[in-house]
Amino acid sequence: MSSGQTIVIGVTGGIAAYKTVDVVSRLKKAGCNVYVIMTKAATAFVTPLTFREISGNPVITDMWEEPKTWNVQHIALASRADLFLVAPATANTIGKIANGIADDMLTTTVMATTAPVMLAPAMNTNMFLNPVTQQNLAKLKSLGYHIMEPASGMLACGIEGPGRLPEPAAIVENLLSILHPRRELAGKRLLVTAAGTREPIDPVRYLGNRSSGKMGYALAQAAAARGAEVILISGPSGLPVPPGITIKRVETAAEMHNAVLADFDAVDIVIKAAAVADYRPELAAEQKIKKTGDTLTLSLVKNPDILYDLGQRKKRQLLIGFAAETEGLIEHAQEKLRKKNLDMIVANDVTLPGAGFNLDTNIVKLVHRNGMVEALPLQSKQQVAEIILDKICAMLTNST
Repeated sequence: MSSGQTIVIGVTGGIAAYKTVDVVSRLKKAGCNVYVIMTKAATAFVTPLTFREISGNPVITDMWEEPKTWNVQHIALASRADLFLVAPATANTIGKIANGIADDMLTTTVMATTAPVMLAPAMNTNMFLNPVTQQNLAKLKSLGYHIMEPASGMLACGIEGPGRLPEPAAIVENLLSILHPRRELAGKRLLVTAAGTREPIDPVRYLGNRSSGKMGYALAQAAAARGAEVILISGPSGLPVPPGITIKRVETAAEMHNAVLADFDAVDIVIKAAAVADYRPELAAEQKIKKTGDTLTLSLVKNPDILYDLGQRKKRQLLIGFAAETEGLIEHAQEKLRKKNLDMIVANDVTLPGAGFNLDTNIVKLVHRNGMVEALPLQSKQQVAEIILDKICAMLTNST
């Protein structure tokens, strides 16, 4: 329950606006005081009267309408808000907020508030995946805005893919978690590794892999939100660093090995989500290798096994690993868990649609020390991160 807390909801011009009526209803039932601001386009999908009756408060649709009280309305609501939600958040409104444009009551109020802001994007799949939209969302994320990943499925436009507004119950759950953040990991130090490593062949070329770091970064962000002190050791990645996290950047497996061991004894939990190269060139050429024939032979030597070394060294720490496989998923994961003395391993078959590198979604199986295997459905990497942390919190509780 959230008795007395004020949530301001911005509704923009998308077909999913009808779902926001249910969001308002659920928040009212949870004890929240809800105010709604609608863009002009939003009123073409749902009437202001509907939101007024459900919220019990006047609905603002026009920046220039006569105020109901002697207040500058966008300042009054911006100051009163404990939380601001934009749902559905169209590409147009996301672009405005990301670039500081305040040309209607909704965007003006967002610019004026100091409350947390959550955006729930909903739009055509191609619009959502457009690099401009993705860049705007990444920018807002880096600035501390909360972005709820859209659901996937058949959209009103007939295209199937990401872009659906999540169900109202899920939106409300996310909102209430921001209002009442979970702090189970407060006082814990957590180390996450993310992204791939690069092993130099010469000054121009390297051996690498397709890891973007999205899973590791999602874990770091989710752990910090639960109160943990988070160290993120990252290979090369273009992802924005989540706020409130200590980041240490490395490039090679050897550098990551040294960085992890340097902090290991001082942390309580390690999640090894990085895709570390197993081998590196025996010798890296000092100058660019020129084409001299039809073939080129590289001599590779084994890199240090970071996870194995941590498993041998650990005392009180929880150690969580990842296994990306193309065959024999559970067998390989169970072998890795035993050999490396892990508490749990997150296994995924990177050949499955929606799983693997450079995607916002994942399909994983959680393999536990007792042999239990939990299969999770296709969902966003943020959602996978929350489930992994739920399991870690349960382990911590059971160990006390």
